[in-house]
Amino acid sequence: MALTLTLTGPRLALAATAAVLAIGAPTAYAALDSDDTRPAAAAAKAAPPRGEPFIETRLFFGTERPDGGPDVTDKQFMKFIDDEVTPGFSDGLTVQQGRGQWKDSNGKIERERSYELILLYPTAEAKKRDVLIEEIRSDYEKKFAQDSVGRLDDRARVDF
Repeated sequence: MALTLTLTGPRLALAATAAVLAIGAPTAYAALDSDDTRPAAAAAKAAPPRGEPFIETRLFFGTERPDGGPDVTDKQFMKFIDDEVTPGFSDGLTVQQGRGQWKDSNGKIERERSYELILLYPTAEAKKRDVLIEEIRSDYEKKFAQDSVGRLDDRARVDF
């Protein structure tokens, strides 16, 4: 038993369009993979590896105090960096000023002056550095009555 389907008018046009798309899609996607438009991951594989494997940790420090106390000043923050961060990360670090935004426990959007601390360290030191980073976060929360200090970790290849 054979089934014959006859397409005419709009149905024929729709079927023809679908066939062209189905046949042409692999070609279109292949064109996207040309040398000029390779995705970053493919480009990274093609480039020779540079640098050493490191971990990049970014910490986000707010400056307003939830208890209504005075904001953390630049001088206070830099003293905190000198006393609490530099001893464990004496090879170098970066501090950037920013404007943070987050939603509090009541659903209100809060905006505040903030700092971003960027730390780079070899992956072989990750466990040892993790302890130091968690101490930094905890010490800042206690010292400046903060709800939290945000943390972001990512793998990187670093060359100085």
